[in-house]
Amino acid sequence: MGIAYMPGFGNDFETESLPGALPQGQNSPQRCPYGLYAEQLSGSPFTAPRGTNERSWLYRIRPSVRHTSRFRAFDAPHWKSAPNIDDSELPIGQLRWDPTPMPNEPTTFVQGMRTMTTAGDVHTQVGMAAHVYAFNEAMEDDYFFNADGELLLVPQEGTLDLFTELGRMEVAPGEIAIVPRGMMIKVGALEGPARGYVCENYGAKFTLPDRGPIGANCLANPRDFRTPVAAFEDKEKPCRVQVKWGGRFYETEIGHSPLDVVAWHGNYTPFKYDLSTFSPVGAILFDHPDPSIFTVLTAPSGEEGTANVDFVIFPPRWMVAENTFRPPWYHRNIMSEFMGLIHGQYDAKEKGFVPGGMSLHNMMLPHGPDTFGFEKASTAELAPVKLEETMAFMFETRYPQHLTRYASETKTLQDDYLDCWDGLKKRFDGTPEGKWD
Repeated sequence: MGIAYMPGFGNDFETESLPGALPQGQNSPQRCPYGLYAEQLSGSPFTAPRGTNERSWLYRIRPSVRHTSRFRAFDAPHWKSAPNIDDSELPIGQLRWDPTPMPNEPTTFVQGMRTMTTAGDVHTQVGMAAHVYAFNEAMEDDYFFNADGELLLVPQEGTLDLFTELGRMEVAPGEIAIVPRGMMIKVGALEGPARGYVCENYGAKFTLPDRGPIGANCLANPRDFRTPVAAFEDKEKPCRVQVKWGGRFYETEIGHSPLDVVAWHGNYTPFKYDLSTFSPVGAILFDHPDPSIFTVLTAPSGEEGTANVDFVIFPPRWMVAENTFRPPWYHRNIMSEFMGLIHGQYDAKEKGFVPGGMSLHNMMLPHGPDTFGFEKASTAELAPVKLEETMAFMFETRYPQHLTRYASETKTLQDDYLDCWDGLKKRFDGTPEGKWD
């Protein structure tokens, strides 16, 4: 690791794992060094504008046409794609789940994926899916790529060993990683089982949000994103390649590892980001700003100011506004919000929302602080307070998120979540002060 990356801004990087493996001055020479093959991986149309045109040149032991053979379908019953409208019969409502249990049987990253919600249409490359993964076995000779979208990985427990075509990354809880659409990977954990969240983004790639009046600094800064350095496997043994394409799953057998890129240059790359480097901004006099100020990455929809997906975090921060209700206010939203908690407590839901858990507040369904959070925030001393040891996040999309059957029937679904608002009683009594016990 160590190459700074600016997602979505057309940077070009180069790295090699053998000296001289990267040709200079010519992308596809008559003969590549070391007998390698030159291959381009394109993440955008050839004619996309310069700032959004993404491609990388890969110099590999075998071209990728040798990394696939005759495909056959296989079943991944818990990994769903949109549209998946009629999979659940649970009525609409505000929902919350306890953490997904770790598996007891040997389970890989692909086998351990569980889809919670889907939105949009994978066939028209619109929308997203929210997943949770839990696995305890590395993909030793198994490899995977997703043609349907890019994967935003959010570890919650266990450090991921993420080996991509362009190099290897360790991704710990408190960090995130992006795997571009179509890029081959295998996933393991450095020690013990691993659990976390995944946003499968069907639409335009994640990029940094415009800062507008905030200016040139704060939020996620480009210097803190990291791409891998080149690394490869020269492995000659039976291997399996699994593919997600058009919402279905296929696999094929090959006789070698497909992670054989010895050198590369370009801007279509995986990357990781340490969430602790996010620089929050907020109110410094009064009022509670919109949660959009906590946006780390955004995937645009084509409609200005309206995201296909936003990735938002709620990190440690000072809360110093005067005469202000500091947790998120009660609201209804045109966006649909899938939340998770990596560690610590979420200030608006200190009870019941635990690390590894999830919640769903779909479009136009009201939500906000529970009774305990409201009482605490309404009576707290208005002095500078630092919110510490917490990291919650949100996958927010313009499209309604439909539940999967797994999400609606799993034992981790909390059937008493709505009770958290029962204590919000009437305080109106006709006086300006209202009724406070």
